Amino acid sequence: MKKMNKVAYLVALASTTTLAPMATSQAAGTITFGEDQYISVGFGLRGSYSNIEDAASDGGNTNDFELDSARLYVSGSLNKYIKGMFNSEKSGGNDSFQIIDAAGIFQFTPDMALWAGRFLSPSSRANMAGPYYTSGDGYWANITARYGWNGGTIGRDDGVALVATAFDQRLAYSFGLFEADKIFEFSGLGNEAGRGGNATNPNQDDDLMYAGRLQYSFWDKEPGYYGTGNYLGTKDIFTIGVAGRHKGDGAASTTAVGDYSQWTVDLLVEKKLAAGAVSLEAAYFDYDTDDVFLSEQGEAYYVSTGYIFNQKVGWGQFMPFVRYQSFDSDAGETERTDFGVNYFIDGYNASVTAVYRDLEREGLADQDQFVVSMQLQF
Repeated sequence: MKKMNKVAYLVALASTTTLAPMATSQAAGTITFGEDQYISVGFGLRGSYSNIEDAASDGGNTNDFELDSARLYVSGSLNKYIKGMFNSEKSGGNDSFQIIDAAGIFQFTPDMALWAGRFLSPSSRANMAGPYYTSGDGYWANITARYGWNGGTIGRDDGVALVATAFDQRLAYSFGLFEADKIFEFSGLGNEAGRGGNATNPNQDDDLMYAGRLQYSFWDKEPGYYGTGNYLGTKDIFTIGVAGRHKGDGAASTTAVGDYSQWTVDLLVEKKLAAGAVSLEAAYFDYDTDDVFLSEQGEAYYVSTGYIFNQKVGWGQFMPFVRYQSFDSDAGETERTDFGVNYFIDGYNASVTAVYRDLEREGLADQDQFVVSMQLQF
């Protein structure tokens, strides 16, 4: 029986629609106990080889194999009203696993649910899709989608959110309240910000973060809360989304306190053609830290385009892509251009990607990177 390949994504679909499979997905292991009662288990992994210019300790190029990510997915359903998910992640150089998703989903109606626990707060498409469901090299737009890269537990927060759809699922909206105590977890601010940018400061209030997202699909519908960055030629998509976050006193150092806010607008267009499908993804971001952290304050945008060929070559389909990212912070600009090709063997279940990156950072020498990555999900 075909279901979603990523079990967390399967449960996410339950928040706004029936559990219908996507054309690019494959089954996880599912044990059914009765009507609307089941437990599903799956796992995913990402590994890569990278050659990075002038990044070695002797000034030469680095050559590294890396287990970039390993995930365990578990979901379950007590009945058609109460569901849940539990997902863990090993990422980067840390071999310990983290709990990234642990949420209960209370389905009031087919079009409205309440999520509670730890999960992705409403945000940009890039953050909602994450590294396993992007059209690029298996990594989200981390130069521009700052919260997905820096904030929370791999972009997740503890909180509660209303997740709903309207107008035959063309309009999707979500709004929630979250702890958000690790906004700058991996920002490179060091001891200046303390853990998560919340250094000890007697003037800092313990406010919650408000987060929301609104999107409308003009062509094919995009049901579900957790999203995807590309449908790989299975749908015609024209969707526009807006999202925002705000946390009073969310930016705090030992010497200053300010509010943290961000907002974004994003676009995904995909069109099936005779020989394949062309796609365009774009987004604009605005970040404000009340001048507390200038390196995390500014404007960012990215543009990505790709073309997936219908014709299989060997086991799978080729998809060349180009992506450009720019983050113009108040402390300097960072730009990255990616030229790559995906080879999808079984959609997002099995793929290989080769990408060349040109990284430009203000005040630093340009850096060339070459990465070959592999993704598997079961």
